[in-house]
Amino acid sequence: MAPRIVLLPGDGIGPEISESARRALDALGEFEFDEREFGGASIDEHGTALTDDVLEACRQADAVLLAAVGGPKWDTTDPQAPRPEQGLLGLRKGLGLYANLRPVKPSEALIGASPLRDERIRGTDLLVVRELTGGIYFGESGRDGDRAHDDCAYTVEEIERITRVAFDAARRRRKKVTSVDKANVLETSRLWRETVTRVAEEYPDVELEHLLVDNAAMQLVSEPTRFDVIVTENLFGDILSDEAAMLTGSLGMLPSASLGGEGPGLFEPVHGSAPDIAGKGIANPLAMLLSAALMLRHGLDMAAEADALDAAVEGVLADGLRTADLAGGGASVGTEEITDAVVARLQGS
Repeated sequence: MAPRIVLLPGDGIGPEISESARRALDALGEFEFDEREFGGASIDEHGTALTDDVLEACRQADAVLLAAVGGPKWDTTDPQAPRPEQGLLGLRKGLGLYANLRPVKPSEALIGASPLRDERIRGTDLLVVRELTGGIYFGESGRDGDRAHDDCAYTVEEIERITRVAFDAARRRRKKVTSVDKANVLETSRLWRETVTRVAEEYPDVELEHLLVDNAAMQLVSEPTRFDVIVTENLFGDILSDEAAMLTGSLGMLPSASLGGEGPGLFEPVHGSAPDIAGKGIANPLAMLLSAALMLRHGLDMAAEADALDAAVEGVLADGLRTADLAGGGASVGTEEITDAVVARLQGS
C-alpha cells in the first residue's frame, strides 16, 4: 500500500508550498494524500485550530506534512480566543511528539547569502534537538489584576528522553552534545543539567558540554562550526533554532522533524506563513521540500528517495535558481518555476 500522508496546508503561503511538496513527492513514487484544514483556516471553518477529526486522521497516518500556520488575521490578546498556534501545540501533544529536530547545514551554493562572513559560516553542520511537550509553553498560566504568570516545569522523565534522542543523534554524527540551560538562575535548568549529566554516562563515546543559553546564543553567531548537536528545553530551543536557521541566510531553507513514540512524525518548514506574500507565487518552497525529504527519511524509511530530493534541491541551487528571499535583489524565480526545476531533476529530465 502507498504511504498515507496527512497534508496540512494551513495558512498564508501554506497552500502554495504544499502543492510544491505534493508535486515533488508524486515524482518520487506513489503516496496517498489526505488534505485537511488546520490552523487559522480551521478556525475560520470550525472555530478551532485543530478538530478532533483531523487529529484522529493524523494518528492513523504514516506521516504528517505541515506547511504553515498563523497570520495577523487571527492575532489577539484575548486568552479565550482560538489561535492558529494552538493547533500546532495540540498536534504535538496529541501525537506524543516530544523531540523537534532542526538540522542547520548551509547549502554550498548559498554560503554567500548568510549574514555571516564566508569563513565563519563555511563548514557549519549542526542539529538542534528541542524538547517539545514540557516547559513554559505547557505550564499553568494566568492573570490576577495587574499580575500575570507563566509557570515552567519539567520532570526527570521528560529530560531523560530528549537527552537520549540528542545523544543517539550525536553517535551518528560527530559525537558531541552541547546542552543549553540557564542553571545559574532557574531551578528547572539545574534539574535539566543534573539529568543530562547523568544520562551522558550511558554514552561514554560522546562528548558533553554545558552552556548557558545567553552564551550559546552568542557562540552560534561567533563560531557556529563548533557545534554538533545542541539539546535544550522548549522555550530556549524555539529561540535558538530560529537564530541558527538564519545562519543559512533565509528561514525559507530550513526543515524540521518532530518525533515521538510509535505514532507518525510531523514534518514542517521552520518559516512562518508569510501572509504578506501569500498568493503572489513568489514563496520559497525549498524548506517544505526539504521537510518532505526529512519525512521520507525519518517517517517513511525511504532513504533513497530522501537522498534524491535533497540532491534535487541542491542541484537547482547550484544551477543558480533563486527565489526572491535568496536573490538579494538580483534575478529571481517564482514558486512554480523552482518547483518545476526540482521535479525535472527528480524525473531525470
